[in-house]
Amino acid sequence: MIAQPLPRHRSRAGLHLNRHGALTGLGKQSLAASIQLTTLVLQHYDITVASYHDIPAKHITPPPPMPSSDTGSAGSTERLEANIPGAFPAGNISQTTISTHQTLSQSLYERRAEFTRLRDVRIKVGSWNVAAQKGTEQDVGAWFVGGKGVEASFAGLGVTDADLKAEEGRESIRAQEARRSSVAPTVPHHDKGALPAGDEVGIYALGLQEVVDISSATEALRPYTDPSVANKWKAAVEASLPKGYQLVAEQQLIGLLLIIYASPSVYPHLKAVSTTSVGTGLMGYMGNKGAVTARFVLGETTRLVFINSHLAAGADKASVERRNWDAAQITSRTRFSPITDSMGLNQGQGEGIGEEDFAFWFGDLNYRLEGMPGDDVRRLLTIHTKGLDPDTVDDSIHDDATTASTDVSTKLSDPNSSGAKEDAVPIPSELDPASLQATIHSLLPHDELIQQQKAGKAFQDGWKEGPIRFLPSYKYDVGKVAAFDSSEKRRCPSWCDRILYRTRAGKQQYDAKYRDEEAARKRDEEMKAKGLDHAGDDEDVLFNYDPETDGDNDAYDEYDENEDPEPETVVTKEGFTDEILLECYTTHMRVLSSDHKPMEAVFALKYDAVIADLKAAIHQEVARELDRQENEGRPNVALVVDRSTGTLSPENKHTTDSNFDGVDFGDVQFAKSKKRTVTIANTGRVTATFGFTDRPVEEDQAEGPFPSWLSISFDREPVRNSPVQDTLRSKTARPPV
Repeated sequence: MIAQPLPRHRSRAGLHLNRHGALTGLGKQSLAASIQLTTLVLQHYDITVASYHDIPAKHITPPPPMPSSDTGSAGSTERLEANIPGAFPAGNISQTTISTHQTLSQSLYERRAEFTRLRDVRIKVGSWNVAAQKGTEQDVGAWFVGGKGVEASFAGLGVTDADLKAEEGRESIRAQEARRSSVAPTVPHHDKGALPAGDEVGIYALGLQEVVDISSATEALRPYTDPSVANKWKAAVEASLPKGYQLVAEQQLIGLLLIIYASPSVYPHLKAVSTTSVGTGLMGYMGNKGAVTARFVLGETTRLVFINSHLAAGADKASVERRNWDAAQITSRTRFSPITDSMGLNQGQGEGIGEEDFAFWFGDLNYRLEGMPGDDVRRLLTIHTKGLDPDTVDDSIHDDATTASTDVSTKLSDPNSSGAKEDAVPIPSELDPASLQATIHSLLPHDELIQQQKAGKAFQDGWKEGPIRFLPSYKYDVGKVAAFDSSEKRRCPSWCDRILYRTRAGKQQYDAKYRDEEAARKRDEEMKAKGLDHAGDDEDVLFNYDPETDGDNDAYDEYDENEDPEPETVVTKEGFTDEILLECYTTHMRVLSSDHKPMEAVFALKYDAVIADLKAAIHQEVARELDRQENEGRPNVALVVDRSTGTLSPENKHTTDSNFDGVDFGDVQFAKSKKRTVTIANTGRVTATFGFTDRPVEEDQAEGPFPSWLSISFDREPVRNSPVQDTLRSKTARPPV
């Protein structure tokens, strides 16, 4: 038998490396092998086919530093290969180093201290129930913007003795009441103002209630908001504001109106303005009661929220519970539009009340004096206000008693009076039993709002209020300075109008306390379920103390929140440090156009403001640095192919064609395997990943990473305990007969 020569055929396989480090032409993306220094062996053998489904994603780590020469290991091939840049890591490496570039916004945020500057701003918050009275808009500019209409002897926090002297030359109460008209301001003439005013204030936030008659069915059921009402009030405020102040936010809900203005220096720093309203009136949703709310970000760092509300009226217990319900509904249903934070990220959904840095809740909250007869309260307060309304005399008050009480107060508080000893020490007003402050101090424990806060039923989650050192804001005869309700109902004077505020720190402190209490309660329930709470019932008990009932037998809870506020430091949601201080908190007793007296609070806020020019410069620096890092961090993989592209001529057998990018197996004989090696090395500074993509096939060809006559394998196994653990697995098929 003459042996026939074996057939020959030339085979080539295309292998390419794209800019992303992906090998193309032989495989697909799922066939991803990440190695440090790996020799890829391509075999021409009919029966071995690589199973690409089992190859995991792997990474090529950057080259490690070259070690110093070691003569003792010079003869060790394995040690030598281990020191080659791009080689597999040592076995004690537990994870692959992966470079992750920070985003532009994150890098910019880390350098925020370089483009922010500390700023100061005064925020004036005003609240007034105008009771749908005509002409009330005539007074708003004078008291809210001008700081006028304060009776210093009956004012609260922020009004000093210097303000008492400033009242000299001001119009008398008798003359003021005599000229009262609905077509002219009712504030006293020649009033210089006792509170920060004009351009001393950077942000004015005014909340009005009952700008329309909410008891009218026509107004309550009106399907639209009449803009003329808000325009009237805005025109009155803008006429008194200094030049350059601009409207920031406006929201109206039937009788509720909220308008906010900012100075020319503050307005450019206000972003993400959002307003909304919540009705809690008839059927729980009508707008005769509820709240209008505004939110904006100051200086790109500080979230401010303003809530103007009008809660349910009434003096019975059910009304108190309804007011608590109204407040809870306002909190849960208020939702602002999404904002973009300082890192450039858009919120998925809008924030609600409780996610801000500073919040101000004001309005006619309608909380009364619980269990106090109206006649007794009026009698007690009229002792101090009789001098303000000489024409108003309560029949139940005897002139001699009033005079005696006034004389006692004067002698005890004035060391220069004839009845005082030369060495007498002045008695503080809150300790003088005949002073107005002592009277207020005795009434406040009966205030429903304070009671509900302490009971944890409303406004308990971090809300606080300045010291109340002023007369109740409700209810007075219209046109009078200090004449309490003389109508048939003779309502009990109460602090219905309030201005509360809350910081992010206060909310967080409450949340932490609540979580601790809940954890303790659950532990107690678990102990009771196990019967551990009765373990010592049969033992002698020396005493039995229950902190939950401690103090229940007291006649009343002493009101102890009369101290001046201290500056409070707050870390904002964006990570900046702000500081807030309540400077003033008082009523404007000399405003006569409504049965409610206007309320005012002034806050001093220190905050970090983003300077646009500095931020732009830092932004450019960060962008250039990240661009440099990205360029240096691009994968850099070297591909070396052992290839010979010759002809049948012996002289060209081992030549290389530089224009050919594939792998040339040359002449291949039947049933004879032939190998070519491809070396892939990571020569860059960061981890690189390469993968195999699908090869183009004809309709009659089988899909796959490589043809059936080609298999690939790595020249070594990954190191144990390294992230790259799985290796190629093969399938075996018989060659064709």
